[in-house]
Amino acid sequence: MLLVTGATGNVGRELVRTLVERGAEVRALVRDPARAATLPDRAERAVADLDDPGTLARAFDGVDRLFLLTPGIGLTHTEHAVAAARAAGVTHVVQLSSYNVLGDPMPAMGRWHHEREELLRASGIPTTVLRPGGYMTNAFDWLPTIRSGGYVLDPVGPGRFAPIDPADIAAVAALALTEDGHAGAAYTLTGEQTFTVTEQVRVLAAALGRDIAIRPIGTPAETVAARFPHGAPPALAEAIVEGFAQLRADTVGFRTDTVRTLLGREPATFADWCRRNAHRFG
Repeated sequence: MLLVTGATGNVGRELVRTLVERGAEVRALVRDPARAATLPDRAERAVADLDDPGTLARAFDGVDRLFLLTPGIGLTHTEHAVAAARAAGVTHVVQLSSYNVLGDPMPAMGRWHHEREELLRASGIPTTVLRPGGYMTNAFDWLPTIRSGGYVLDPVGPGRFAPIDPADIAAVAALALTEDGHAGAAYTLTGEQTFTVTEQVRVLAAALGRDIAIRPIGTPAETVAARFPHGAPPALAEAIVEGFAQLRADTVGFRTDTVRTLLGREPATFADWCRRNAHRFG
């Protein structure tokens, strides 16, 4: 049995679908059953919360492989998941981390993920670590300003990056969960095309058939608002400002060919993603 945490998120939802299509026995860990309504019927549901270790034993019962996604700040979710996994006899974990752990110097977001990686490493459970770069779905952060004013806020200017489709992250995770030979590996995942925000917005505008303006921003408050319009906790806000500053400084764009190497196909392009999701920007 495979257990997927974060099963209703951008990566987890795609992973559940992919595993079901492969014929795997899948259980989706969800906090809110209503959000699981769109998951495939053949996937089991386990209502549990990584904040509450008392809810985890039943969710982990009979599980031998785990996809672990623990968002936010801190180690609590990871600690609870690892304890439940060890108690259940889980034999393999695929952990969703971040390419930020490779930063030199390592930014705050990288340190948070690195600590989680170290916790899994110390657990003794064989683990495969996935370290994706920025998600194409981060473009959904632009929805409020596109709808209200037809523009996108740009906090990174000349900075370039290679966004990845969460469906490609899920495909790599499914591979690692269902095939031998991936335990102990760490895979850094990006798309194959690098963009500035301005270039990304042009691609999206072409898919939508409309003009979208760019508004450069630079103050810390504006930078945080570009990602979290309703605000963020201080530690997260500082990490966002730091992360965008590093992106602005990288005018080449970090990119790997790991997705193509593992899957034997090209990763999805941002244009592909925009066409598939154009209805969301309506």
